[in-house]
Amino acid sequence: MNVLHPVQPEQKTMRVAIVHEWLEHYAGSERVLEQLLIMYPQAALFAIVDFMPGAERVMLGGRRVQTTFIQNLPLARKYFRYYLGLMPIAIEQLDLSGFDLVISSNHAVAKGVITGPDQVHVCYVHLPMRYAWDMQAAYLRQGRMEGGARGLYARWLLHRLRNWDVRSAAGVDAFVANSSYIARRIMKVYRREATVVYPPVDIARFDGPEQPRDDAYVVISRMVPYKRIDLVVEAFRRMPQRILHVAGDGPERERIRKVAGDAPNIVFRGRVSDAEVLAMMRRARAFVFAGEEDFGIAMVEAQACGTPLIVFGRGGACDIVRGEDAPDGPTGVLFAQQDADAIIDAVERFEGMQDRITPQACRINARRFSREAFRQAMFRVVERAMQDVHARGMQAAE
Repeated sequence: MNVLHPVQPEQKTMRVAIVHEWLEHYAGSERVLEQLLIMYPQAALFAIVDFMPGAERVMLGGRRVQTTFIQNLPLARKYFRYYLGLMPIAIEQLDLSGFDLVISSNHAVAKGVITGPDQVHVCYVHLPMRYAWDMQAAYLRQGRMEGGARGLYARWLLHRLRNWDVRSAAGVDAFVANSSYIARRIMKVYRREATVVYPPVDIARFDGPEQPRDDAYVVISRMVPYKRIDLVVEAFRRMPQRILHVAGDGPERERIRKVAGDAPNIVFRGRVSDAEVLAMMRRARAFVFAGEEDFGIAMVEAQACGTPLIVFGRGGACDIVRGEDAPDGPTGVLFAQQDADAIIDAVERFEGMQDRITPQACRINARRFSREAFRQAMFRVVERAMQDVHARGMQAAE
């Protein structure tokens, strides 16, 4: 694969603004931001708030981040999410009038920046504002806001956010989705087509000599409800002849331990270091996951280690796994239902075809999600968007 130079010659004089949601920690969406800043080193950076710790700011390249008025509101450092109702107003106050290209990195309100007819606005969507759309009921339930005055206010606020979310989509010239699943959600919510550009994964970090494989299956994840670690644990409790290592921590930890009971084949590793995660993935017989992810970077990382996947066949997993009938060779097994029986069946199917899944096939599959692949794809999207906006401008002038 040819690696694009981060700066194209014609882009050196182009005025670029990158709008990120908020800067708090280096996580999934910040991986995308990091690559956008490499692509456009001349870009100015905007965010609703910037509370990123000093140790994690290397990716910003010393840039000054221009923030909104929410940065200075009371208790914003700890509770800025509570100002969600003000974020649409805040994002609209950013002055981007001096830029030729605006790229927004959106999972809440970043796409709502105001641009002019001669400016190009490309929006990379990590996910639409799901707590205002199809996840509203779960969000209200989790926050114990199903009834009462707080519940009424939350429903009113989310209704207003939905209206604003749809209206602000009209200001985007080109939508980019991080998976086919998110592209379908963009079509459902905004009635707009989106180009799929997979998030960047540091594939090189997982390169290394092939490790001897253990008999153990692994699940590595934060223990929160939607990850469905409980289903994986229940399935392996019913398969005492198979070993499962569980790594991670979170609010579901004790409940998941109770699901395991005293099963000797299930080993809880707790929170582990990055080096331990890498070692576990390289040695695992397979990586098992039962949650529905918008994309699923951990699955790509497992593939980069040469490790097969046994995962729930919805969401981003469908873009990542090459299934049992893949013409280029399988890299894992998908199961159709979120229940223990489906996981047990998938493990049995995997063991029946394990010899067909090679570490080399898994590693080759992972290369589709590299940082270089991301930059190449984004350059193409931006170039096409600029050509389209220019063509519309020429038509309007005739």
